[in-house]
Amino acid sequence: MKRNFRLQLFWLAVASVEIFMAAYSGSAFAQGPYRVTAEWKIGGDTWWDYLALDPVSKLLYVTHGDHVVAIDTSTGTVKADITGLKGTHGVAFDTSGKFGYISDGGANEVVVFDRKTNDIVAHVPAGTNPDGIVFEPVTQTVWAFNGRSKNATVIDDATHQVVATVPLPGRPEFPVADGKGSIYDNIEDLSEIVHIDAKAHTVLAAWPIAPCESPSGLAIDKKHDRLFAVCDGNKMAVVDTNTGKVIATAAIGDGPDAARFDAKHQLAFSSNGDGTLTVVHEDSPDKYSVIQTLATKKGARTLELDEATGKIYLITADFGPRPPATPEHPHPRPTLVPGSFVVLVVSR
Repeated sequence: MKRNFRLQLFWLAVASVEIFMAAYSGSAFAQGPYRVTAEWKIGGDTWWDYLALDPVSKLLYVTHGDHVVAIDTSTGTVKADITGLKGTHGVAFDTSGKFGYISDGGANEVVVFDRKTNDIVAHVPAGTNPDGIVFEPVTQTVWAFNGRSKNATVIDDATHQVVATVPLPGRPEFPVADGKGSIYDNIEDLSEIVHIDAKAHTVLAAWPIAPCESPSGLAIDKKHDRLFAVCDGNKMAVVDTNTGKVIATAAIGDGPDAARFDAKHQLAFSSNGDGTLTVVHEDSPDKYSVIQTLATKKGARTLELDEATGKIYLITADFGPRPPATPEHPHPRPTLVPGSFVVLVVSR
């Protein structure tokens, strides 16, 4: 999700955090209700982005470069592999249980698949580099947020046709839907959150969220009308969906790229590339406290939450040497150790 300059900062931060983490035992970081309970070796040599849990089948779909793997969460084994893609980012599911949607940024399209067979059934043209993606239940539409063309492609779930293209004020990141007809999305380069009317295909407001800068992951507490945006500078911003005001901030780890909210336990999570998971408790709608910083694994900056079980899933791999810098890539990513891609399971 992070683009070139964001990735450069991330990997510089990771290098310093490795030294810091080495000075602590695992138990020092694990004080709290959560712990890493399993590590599923999935393999593969390509980079990854988001992961999403199908609430019907309980398969965990993981975007993995040019393909998407579906993992059985009861066994940790791969049950399906959706191939023929170019550069995947996110996965969303409709409410009928029939279709899943993959944002394929490398192909500038949204790929539709049958959730029973995992076969691709449609390719829908989108904007440039569709990235974050969400299903909006009131209008029964899929929204793909295009990072480079700075707009959102709206797709009808019944016909798989584009019904609108919504311009945005800047580069979008992760979206969430409130289930009542509104969509919220981080605007990374402007450090804003936009409020969108899904039925009217209109941006209703753009809210600055300072001191939160370059927001990426976003989560929502639908009951209390709160958004949780994770940002650069080790900050989570809590935003009121009625007013757009930042009502609180919380300290999180470095290099975050995803957030989730557990309504049952009133907890917001930030997965951080420095190898930590920050757990923030909603003491009240206006007060928040960090209750745990769990050591995970370097690079595990995206996550998914199973709302039924409370389990959290993160993905990462082992890293090898960094290639030599070039004028085109002055701060290259480190290499991936072949076959080291894993899913981490975090439980209470």
